[in-house]
Amino acid sequence: MNPRVFVLTLVTFAFGSAAFIFAGLLEPMAADLGVSTAVAGQLQTAYVLTSALLGPLAAWGLGRLDRRIVVIAGLSLGLVLHIACALTPDFATLLGLRGLAGLAGAMSGPAAAVAAASLAPPERRGSAIAMVSGGMTLAFVLGIPLGSVVGSMFGWRATFLLAAALSAIALIAVVGFLPKIPAPPKREGGRISVPTIWPLYMTTFLTFAANMTLNLYIAPIVRVGAGVTGAGVGAFQAMIGVGSIAGLWLGGRAADRNAGKSWILQGFAIQATAMSLHFAATSHAAPAGLPSQLLVAFAIFLAATALFSITPVIQARLIQMTEGAPVALALNGSVIAMGQALGSTLGGAALATFGVPAIPAAALAMSLTAGAILIFVFPKAVPPR
Repeated sequence: MNPRVFVLTLVTFAFGSAAFIFAGLLEPMAADLGVSTAVAGQLQTAYVLTSALLGPLAAWGLGRLDRRIVVIAGLSLGLVLHIACALTPDFATLLGLRGLAGLAGAMSGPAAAVAAASLAPPERRGSAIAMVSGGMTLAFVLGIPLGSVVGSMFGWRATFLLAAALSAIALIAVVGFLPKIPAPPKREGGRISVPTIWPLYMTTFLTFAANMTLNLYIAPIVRVGAGVTGAGVGAFQAMIGVGSIAGLWLGGRAADRNAGKSWILQGFAIQATAMSLHFAATSHAAPAGLPSQLLVAFAIFLAATALFSITPVIQARLIQMTEGAPVALALNGSVIAMGQALGSTLGGAALATFGVPAIPAAALAMSLTAGAILIFVFPKAVPPR
């Protein structure tokens, strides 16, 4: 593996941490800003909706630029906006700044994936993409739990300063070590065949919608299901990272061997199992104390394993079918964001209407629905070029 791929992993680590850095402090943040927890959760909706809507436009406008320049621009914008989030006086301003931060993520994420594929030989592109996706793993193992600890000690505003610091570290690494990576050449034959690749986008959308229905609301899930609050939530968030390590290892190997529908459906079955365990925990099916805590931790591990075993397969197949076209990768990022937006909205609505146990119930319904749809629409494997 080209060592410079690890620099790109820092990029996804920075943005992955920033995306959910406040999740463990969602309830005290909401109280401080004078809104409900469900409304505060829409800070994530604003982030991902902006990423979804402006990501393809950014990719089209910046598509012919060196990938290194695009990554640097995204990190720089994110750095400034995270500092502004820490200083914001009210919820409305914070909501707007989070929306703009979504643009920064939309610029850097697809560019990092294309750069990783460019730095790896064709037979190792799946593993390279999984390595870059591993930045999200590191975010859940280290960045996001650290945000919960820092926020518990110094207040929720400190979590955004931590996000700014992580962006600064990634920016220094990119400037110092990442070489110039020209944009992919213009495809021969013109436009990308959307009818051919839309099932991949559908899979991405459903995967993230099901997972993020629960993931953003991890603090109330852990409070009700495991009886843990405050900095202790960080330990449970770290289980997402442990699961994503397993998922990325499995998903990278699967992508290298051109895995297809059976792998994706298996991932959704595991995700549905995880959501069922969360529902059992929040309904107090396990005894209080260590048994319930272990049940919640295992459910978090399973859900993360499922999510991160699916994404490298989808990204590798998409790069294979589009030859790494920037707009195609940006559209995938937009679809991820739209899935996250649906998930965070659905989870918030379930919480506000029926209470905490309704969150995993809604996520389970999404997982089962997604699996049923993908039985019919996921494309067959194609020979690698």
